[in-house]
Amino acid sequence: MRVSPARAAVVGHPIGHSRSPDLHRAAYAVLGEDLEYTAHDLVEEQLPAFVDARRGDPAWRGLSVTMPLKSVAARCADELTELGTAVGAVNTLVFRPGGTVLGHNTDVAGIVGAVRAAGAVPGTPAAAVLGGGGTATAAVAAAQRLGAPAVDVFVRSAARAERAVEAGRGLGLPVRLRPWAEAPGALAGYDVVVSTLPPHGADELAAQVARSGRTTTGVLLDAAYDPWPSAIARAWSGAGGAVAPGLDMLIYQAVDQIRLFTGRSLGDPLPREQDVIAAMCTAVGRPIRAVPSRPRT
Repeated sequence: MRVSPARAAVVGHPIGHSRSPDLHRAAYAVLGEDLEYTAHDLVEEQLPAFVDARRGDPAWRGLSVTMPLKSVAARCADELTELGTAVGAVNTLVFRPGGTVLGHNTDVAGIVGAVRAAGAVPGTPAAAVLGGGGTATAAVAAAQRLGAPAVDVFVRSAARAERAVEAGRGLGLPVRLRPWAEAPGALAGYDVVVSTLPPHGADELAAQVARSGRTTTGVLLDAAYDPWPSAIARAWSGAGGAVAPGLDMLIYQAVDQIRLFTGRSLGDPLPREQDVIAAMCTAVGRPIRAVPSRPRT
């Protein structure tokens, strides 16, 4: 039995910079949902107890999970969606009637939605990922959903990309690890590039891309959205490519969380979905974007 007001929250550390409360509150206002959305600063050791304390509470709908809790969140779930299992990390926990918790990863849909909104993507794009951390696994899955026959992952350390390789194996998508030093000369040849590096993590690479003088028609998504525009986004745009800001990824991944937290299935359209996304964009100061075709999740 659901009670009102319902509750959901974003958890992570640090959490003060999170834009998730702005996005979710704007969406629930349009939908007319009586759902209170808060933020909680938690480290990895605190998450299991936080989740267990809310199991079976009919007021709690779910948690948005940000760094560094995504791997721990997967272990807190009683069941993972097929995508959550493949990626090995989740950014969404759904509290279900009966006290069980479902784990899912909406970052994949967020990447797909942001890339499609930014520019045209071929049916079988050449795809690359910068970095091998937690977000890289979601980027690999997104590349598969965009139709990529394989994905190249540029890393400084192959050991850091083991989870991305495993994710590709689980999805039937070949993942090729390439040395970081090759990235400056190679990136312009890709149709889709996803940077999963932290803020300023691609600044040196950006300078090298700019100096190369190569042009591109590809789409670059920089998952880091503060500061914006990033150095890599400026360099890519200067080379002729389309840029998807990380803020768009955040907006599109939140849409699937909102479906789940309001008791809908992932494939269900939201009532007034265009208005919902417009309100979310306004809440975080993002020019309103058209909703792309819903990615397979």
